[in-house]
Amino acid sequence: MLAVLVPLTGYLIVDHYSKDVVPIPRYYIPEKVDTITKNGTATYDTTFHVVKDFSFTNQMGQQVGLKDLPGKVILVNFFFTSCPSICPKMMANLEKIQQAYIKNDTLLQMISLTVDPERDSSEQLRMYGVKHDINPDNWWLVTGAKKDIYDWARNEVFVSVTQGDGGPDDFIHTEKLVLLDKDHHIRGYYDGLDSNAVRRCANDIAVLHLEKDKHRPGLLKRLFSKTE
Repeated sequence: MLAVLVPLTGYLIVDHYSKDVVPIPRYYIPEKVDTITKNGTATYDTTFHVVKDFSFTNQMGQQVGLKDLPGKVILVNFFFTSCPSICPKMMANLEKIQQAYIKNDTLLQMISLTVDPERDSSEQLRMYGVKHDINPDNWWLVTGAKKDIYDWARNEVFVSVTQGDGGPDDFIHTEKLVLLDKDHHIRGYYDGLDSNAVRRCANDIAVLHLEKDKHRPGLLKRLFSKTE
């Protein structure tokens, strides 16, 4: 289904984008609202959360971060290699997205962060990737210090409502997929176990790749600053 969906979505976007009929994925996590007054008219420009970079180790033993992915749409999830419950289905759905974009592999980067880094070394992740035919060029399986991974999960992509310190008794287990645009704004949350949600995610990836600047937050401020 995804392999059929993405080319069709691409055609529809190219055909209709200029008419503004393609729904644009919304921005998540507003951080502040600026009031801009010009010629007596007040407008409001919302600044949305920008996900901070990280430095973790991927399945090839390389130190990687968001800064290494300029111009790419990024899809993030959390898993662990020995997970017997939600992870196998979620990762299988992500494999479908990888296959859907196999001919456009410079468009999308997928990042799966282990929530069990004590057991999931980079070598363990590499073996998992080989078993599941994961291309390390555009799908990173990453590990690092548990505290750092859990802090990033909670405070940058907001996938856990529970508090914790990344200690031995702390555990995050979520089916959520998080979609980031090229500027690292959060543009979607999806249930990685729901086939309809995964198809919607695949569609939104294509839309974000072609997104026009006029839809990006903070644009009003930039436009006004240029004219004042």
